[in-house]
Amino acid sequence: QVHVVESGGGLVQAGGSLRLSCAASGSIYRVDFMGWYRQAPGKQRELVGTISSGGSTNYADSVAGRFTVSRDEAQNTVFLQMNNLKPEDTAVYYCAVGIFNGRHSPRYDYWGQGTQVTVSS
Repeated sequence: QVHVVESGGGLVQAGGSLRLSCAASGSIYRVDFMGWYRQAPGKQRELVGTISSGGSTNYADSVAGRFTVSRDEAQNTVFLQMNNLKPEDTAVYYCAVGIFNGRHSPRYDYWGQGTQVTVSS
């Protein structure tokens, strides 16, 4: 069994910063990708940014240059540093982690419970 737990959401004024964290624990042989998605009210869930096991990152155009995804391999933790936040960044942010539970098992993708980020104008 795998647990994915996020923390760090909250309310911030436009132009401010927040840092989200997400830790995976449990039956983990190897972690593949780690990343963040978000879902605003009335909209579909969308990619924010991901980081591969090799450290390569990928960002949505709307956050590139403002958000940074990083990871701590030893702690199976991924971070999302969000700077210069805008009201349109308001959403529930979800952590996603691709995990191999064993040497010969397929990859399973696990999701956190979500954390609310609200940016006031």
